[in-house]
Amino acid sequence: MTRIAICAPSAPLARDAAGRVAALAREFPMLDLVFHDQCFAEAGHFAGSDAVRLAALLECANDPSFDAVWFARGGYGAVRIAADAVAGMGQAAHDKTFLGYSDGGALLGALYRAGIGHPVHGPIPGDIRRVGGETALLRALDYLAGGRGGLEPSLGQDSGDRPTVAFNLMTLAMLAGTPLMPDLAGHVVMIEEVSEHLYAVDRLLFHVTAHLGTVGIAGLRLGRVSDVPENDRPFGSEPEAMVQDWCARTAIDYLGRADIGHDSDNRIVPFGLASAPAGP
Repeated sequence: MTRIAICAPSAPLARDAAGRVAALAREFPMLDLVFHDQCFAEAGHFAGSDAVRLAALLECANDPSFDAVWFARGGYGAVRIAADAVAGMGQAAHDKTFLGYSDGGALLGALYRAGIGHPVHGPIPGDIRRVGGETALLRALDYLAGGRGGLEPSLGQDSGDRPTVAFNLMTLAMLAGTPLMPDLAGHVVMIEEVSEHLYAVDRLLFHVTAHLGTVGIAGLRLGRVSDVPENDRPFGSEPEAMVQDWCARTAIDYLGRADIGHDSDNRIVPFGLASAPAGP
């Protein structure tokens, strides 16, 4: 039996959403999903205060009876507790898979920098509310049960089987230049974005590529840029052209598209080498 602890380092999860995820998980009798009560706490935008969210995350990470920690939702809040979370994690956390994306990428990046556990970009319980969300959750549950059919297709195809990471663009920009930012030298970096004006995406690309261009990444892949708000005038360039432009300016290899994004088609990307063990 693989035991999965679910907590909410960012925004809260609705109880009915948790119920739907638990029902789906019955298709995987080898999994035991445990939703921490903190998932349903509310303190303004957050799933409880910083102290409450931190305590729940550390309780899940440091409990040796759990094999993985699954972040319930994105939103915002993980970065506020990431440094203290890394500092408070004991030996039991080093053997766990940590699965999430979006704002949870702040924790995945901090854990990867610290060499704690197996950070993995992939669907989260909150995705159950998306159109086709059941498909996304089944992909994540299959991964947690040991399946690898939901991996991002390019993993292992890039020359030399180079290590890979995947981030929401805003989250990666937020980490760059801070003590939470992992060393991505030699990595293929995948990015995606949601609900940002195209001019804001371009601004984020300026910041991120300026940083990544100095550390010697292996290349950049672009996932989906979705739900773009309408501006008062056309920006004049589409996301792929913007990424290609900023990669050219900063001497980063553009490697093409990645099958990740804020949608039900979001694929799974274990941080590091695709050939390395990563998961329960």
